[in-house]
Amino acid sequence: MKRVAPAIALGLSALLAASVPAHATGSRSLDSYGTKASYEPRQNVGSYQHAPRGYVPVFTETVSRHGSRAATSGKDGDLILGLWDQAAREGRLTSAGRRFGPDVRTLLAAMDKIGHGNLSGRGEQELRGAAARMEQRLPDLFRRIAEDSEPIDVVNSGEARTVAGGTVFTGALAAADPALKPLIRPARSDRDLLYFHKSAGGAAYRDYIDHDQRLAATLTSITDQPATRKAARRVLERIFTPAFVQRIADGEFSAIASDVDAAQAVYNLYAIAPAMSAEMPDGRALPMERYIAPRDAAWFGYLSDAEDFYEKGPGFADSDITYKMADVLLDDFFRQVEAKRDGTSNLGAELRFTHAEEIIPLAALMGLPGSTEAATPDHPYTYEDNTWRGASVAPMAANIQWDVFRKGDTYLVRMLYDEKETAFKQGCRPVSKGSAFYDLNELERCFGRTS
Repeated sequence: MKRVAPAIALGLSALLAASVPAHATGSRSLDSYGTKASYEPRQNVGSYQHAPRGYVPVFTETVSRHGSRAATSGKDGDLILGLWDQAAREGRLTSAGRRFGPDVRTLLAAMDKIGHGNLSGRGEQELRGAAARMEQRLPDLFRRIAEDSEPIDVVNSGEARTVAGGTVFTGALAAADPALKPLIRPARSDRDLLYFHKSAGGAAYRDYIDHDQRLAATLTSITDQPATRKAARRVLERIFTPAFVQRIADGEFSAIASDVDAAQAVYNLYAIAPAMSAEMPDGRALPMERYIAPRDAAWFGYLSDAEDFYEKGPGFADSDITYKMADVLLDDFFRQVEAKRDGTSNLGAELRFTHAEEIIPLAALMGLPGSTEAATPDHPYTYEDNTWRGASVAPMAANIQWDVFRKGDTYLVRMLYDEKETAFKQGCRPVSKGSAFYDLNELERCFGRTS
């Protein structure tokens, strides 16, 4: 989290004094996991609208986040285990705390085994399920793809977890229908398209992340609230004795900057644990919730969401710096459909595999549900007055899909967001009231692609 001098951030502190999430004192919420939340489809396969009479599916395209994965590094576990080992030597652990060290070591060993940042067993299950349901939703399309030998294009960001995700997804398609296997092209990598926050097109964005003082001040004001230190104290006192926690807060241990940083490490392990459930001895996630109460998990989930909101999502109302660069991906969605309409593409499907850093800004650019409201200086992001949630916008294996249907020279598009039929942004008119289908010409008009 970025830090600035307290004087710079002071103006926002009063605005955030009452920003505790509404559910922070209630039961444990999926929101408490932020973008590390595991994937669940949002609509049953048998409940989709039928295309208007005479229309047949001719193409589908998706962009999917990789599935659940190991943490990208072991630093949180190593940091908190250093404190735990010291407390154990001194007899400064609570009864729950005595279990904490072995649980963390089990979790870290599993992540070491599959490799930091790599797809976990649960992530593979998420992607296999999504592929199977895609075929179930569009049986006529995949039958036509097989009969007409239409290629299935596969593209990823080049990062190992998206490469693996694409392999798992297409493997599930081929397992469901072996006739598709020879049609699945070898995967290719395109960082400009699917890792744009780190490519040349993201240069201005990276400068914003590294140097924007308003961003730094806002995030500091959100984090540096009394509620954060109170939550941190409660988390740590589940594991360590109060006197040991005070020593952490006093800065006695050089490896950790503060009690908040220590509690953050505990939260990060809590958030990643469900992703590693398949690697656990009994196939169930470690019960890391025993070390963090629902209200405290909710608070740290809010802090994580606030950072993602300002750094990747709708952000500030007077700026599009966080999501403008996603236009390269939205443009590719349109390009693929237009090529199918114009007869310049024989693809049956376009499958893309990427990251939260791409899904979140794309959702904001497209005005998808939960990503339509930016924050103003007078009203910083809180759970009370903004619907943006990382667990809803970009959980593990999050996906956006466009299905294309044709009747004569007319093409309709249906969008699914995490497999739920979803309306296009405000101002786009469906073919009839309440319909999930949009004429391609109307979408081109609505998104400003017509001359």
